[in-house]
Amino acid sequence: MLSRSVFRSSRAVSSRLSAQVASASLRAQSPLLRASVAPAAAVSPFRVASRWYSESAESKNEEKKEEKKEGEEQKQELSEVDKLKEQIEAKNKEIVEVKDKYLRSVADFRNLQERTKREIQASKDFAISRFARDLVESVDNLDRALSTVPKEKLVEENKDLMTLYDGLKMTDTVLMNTLKKHGLERFDPSVEGEKFDPNLHEAVFQTPMPDKEDGICFFTQRTGFILNGRVLRPAQVGVVKNA
Repeated sequence: MLSRSVFRSSRAVSSRLSAQVASASLRAQSPLLRASVAPAAAVSPFRVASRWYSESAESKNEEKKEEKKEGEEQKQELSEVDKLKEQIEAKNKEIVEVKDKYLRSVADFRNLQERTKREIQASKDFAISRFARDLVESVDNLDRALSTVPKEKLVEENKDLMTLYDGLKMTDTVLMNTLKKHGLERFDPSVEGEKFDPNLHEAVFQTPMPDKEDGICFFTQRTGFILNGRVLRPAQVGVVKNA
């Protein structure tokens, strides 16, 4: 067995050697094979340099074109941005103007509302002024009727007179309370000794009174009336004048 394996390996080695020798002889004999296996001709350095120079010039031109294109795009973008800024500024101005007009309109409308309310309230307050002027004469008649009754006669012996007086007094009180609900009030300046005011009082006469200050209303001939803060009728009074 060992001899057979040695024999086989020796035959394989010899066959390989013979094949290599045969191929070498064929190459030596055939000029075509020599030409095919001949080394390639050397490349000229000038061609390589020119090719490299042309490629670098083209790349530079392309870079310049790209830079120019980018610059133009940036300019276009900047111009568009400027246009947008101008449009935004114009819109902001329009917004400010519209807002100002709106605020003015709101203020005018509110002023109109307030003025209308005041006018309506004034018309309500003074709608009964003519009626109130006629009504105060009835109040004056009640005052005169009450003032004509002497206080010394208001005793139990005169029950009928006391009853009549109490009825008139009650009527006067109820009437004045009703008028007060509608803004009509009566005032008597001599009760508290008020200072004469030409806007509220009408001086009927003047007289010296050493124990009183000048200009004091010491006597009321006819009471005054105020309707919703305005003088409906001034009070007729007597005024102190010492000098």
